[in-house]
Amino acid sequence: MANLIAAAGFFVLIHLLVSGTRMRDGLVARLGAGPYMGLFSLVSVLGLVWLGFAFGEARTSSWNTAYWAPGSTTRGAQLLFQLLALLLIFPGLTTPNPTSVRQEGALQRPDVVKGMLRITRHPFLWGVAIWALGHLLVNGEWASLILFGSMFALAVFGTLSIDAKRKRALGPEWDAFVAQTSNVPFAAILSGRQKLNLEEVGWWRVLVATLLWAGIAWSHQLLFGVPAIPS
Repeated sequence: MANLIAAAGFFVLIHLLVSGTRMRDGLVARLGAGPYMGLFSLVSVLGLVWLGFAFGEARTSSWNTAYWAPGSTTRGAQLLFQLLALLLIFPGLTTPNPTSVRQEGALQRPDVVKGMLRITRHPFLWGVAIWALGHLLVNGEWASLILFGSMFALAVFGTLSIDAKRKRALGPEWDAFVAQTSNVPFAAILSGRQKLNLEEVGWWRVLVATLLWAGIAWSHQLLFGVPAIPS
C-alpha cells in the first residue's frame, strides 16, 4: 500500500503543488519555458509509470480488500460514464482552448468561446474526472480507491489550479474569458451565459469519441484483463 500511496501522492502533488502554482512561475523564469516543459513532462511520465507498476503490484496484495463488488446496474452505469467521459475528452483535446498547454493565444480569437467551451472551459479534465468516477463504481478495492480516487481529485482540483495559473499570466483577458464560460460542465448554459451548440462541437468529434468508447469497451478485457461489457 505504501508504494501505491507514494506513487499516487507524487503524481498528484507535482501537478497541484508545482504545475499550477507560483513555484512553476519561478522555475520557468529560472529555466526557461521550453526546458521547464520538457523536464516536467519527463517527471510526469516517470510518475505515471511508477503509478501503473505500483497499482499492478497492489492489486494482488493481501491488504487489497474489496468493499463492494460490481453488479449489473453499476456495470451499466459505468459504460454510460465512460461514454460521457470520452464525449468530453476527445472533443476537448481537439478544440482550441486557452486552458490547454501552450494555447493561451486562443484568447485572441474573437470566437474562442464555442463548441465544447460553451459547456465547460475544462472539458478534458472533467472527462478524466468522470472516467475515474465511473471506475470507482465498479472497483471497490483499496488499490482502485487510491488510483482512481487520486485521478478524480487531480482532475477536479486541476481545473482550479489551471484557472489560477492563467489568471496570473493573462489578467483581464482571462477574466473576460471566465465571465463567458464555466468550470463546472453546463453551468454557463444553465445560467444563460451560453447556449448549447452541438454543430460547433462537431459531429465528427462526437462520432470519433463514440467509436473510441465502443472500441475500448469491446477490447477492455483483452487490454486490462477485466470485461467492461456486462454479460
